[in-house]
Amino acid sequence: MKKKLLVTASTFPRWMNDTEPKFIYDLCMQLKKYYDVTALVPAAPKAKSVENMEGITVRRFRYFPIKSLQTLAYPGAIVPRIKEKKTRGLLVPFFFISQYFATRRAMKDCDAVLVNWFVPQGVTQSFLRKKKPYIISGLGGDVTSLNGFPINKIKQNIINDAGAVTVVSDDLKKVLQSKYKNTDDIRVIPMGVDLTFFGPEHRDNTLRDKYGKPVVLFVARLVEKKGARYLFEAMKDIDAKLLVVGNGPEMDMLQAKAKELNLDCEFLGPKNKDELKSIYASCDVFAAPSVIAANGDKDGLPVAILEAMASGAPIVASDIAGIAEAVDDGENGYLTEPKNVSAIRESIQKILSDDDLRKKFSENSVRFAKRFDFASIGEEYHQLIERIL
Repeated sequence: MKKKLLVTASTFPRWMNDTEPKFIYDLCMQLKKYYDVTALVPAAPKAKSVENMEGITVRRFRYFPIKSLQTLAYPGAIVPRIKEKKTRGLLVPFFFISQYFATRRAMKDCDAVLVNWFVPQGVTQSFLRKKKPYIISGLGGDVTSLNGFPINKIKQNIINDAGAVTVVSDDLKKVLQSKYKNTDDIRVIPMGVDLTFFGPEHRDNTLRDKYGKPVVLFVARLVEKKGARYLFEAMKDIDAKLLVVGNGPEMDMLQAKAKELNLDCEFLGPKNKDELKSIYASCDVFAAPSVIAANGDKDGLPVAILEAMASGAPIVASDIAGIAEAVDDGENGYLTEPKNVSAIRESIQKILSDDDLRKKFSENSVRFAKRFDFASIGEEYHQLIERIL
């Protein structure tokens, strides 16, 4: 009989073919080879409270009496959701209390817990009295921000009690080690990509014909740390179609900026994984102009970059440590200084004006993506879980 693994997270598909990011779901799909997996995630309007999704038991905890007002976690992420509408902050206490009791109930019937994000899942885990072996995984902003009192004390307790600590990049490992004790044994396990799903064979050659020009693609939540505004400014003098996939609090500002700059830009809104595989493979450049937000929040290693690489896209991205672990400057794309509009523009133009260079970057992207195969990453987590058990 398989051992039982509880996976806690705040970002998870609300239903099949949802547009919400699927990286935790994809990891669960790998872990179900070894364990009976239950995912405990926040409720959302129109989402089922309990369901089986391809062999994964999904339990969604309710955190407010009025179901339609459970809008803290979706779509997008909690902090941007609050920034978008301040009154959502009133849901935070209800969220933590409900998550605490839901996690406590779920832990009665599990052997180990994989806790994704220090905040909010890690905070809840730290307050549970009856412990089960757990791994805490830092994914980005939960590591780089919220390090003042009293959250730093809670984070230290999370680390002290954890059977293992993982992060998705070497940069995040350095951040934790610079701020917290008992961090010598942190494991770097990046988020992965499903190489059986994404690939250059999904390229739609009619897309370039449709627009009559090359395609530059941006896929991310429209929030400060993704740096979309700098890409928009860079695209001003580039004869290419800019496709924007995603939604978020910066949508109105970016739409106004596109109009102001007279960009040939189309906002496609959120897209699910099935829709994205063709969009990734059909672009000529994938842009990820990430920045460090005012509150210290920054990307670890965005899954969208890995999916674009697996699809054969040349990458133009910011030279932020986590991203630089996937993008090799001059080999599968270019790394630019964050917020450097002229460098972003020059890098995109170089790729679009040189078919041989674009082909080289495309082939190398596919080759480099193999280092992030979800099957291998699932096995790494399997070995780590067995160790803490």
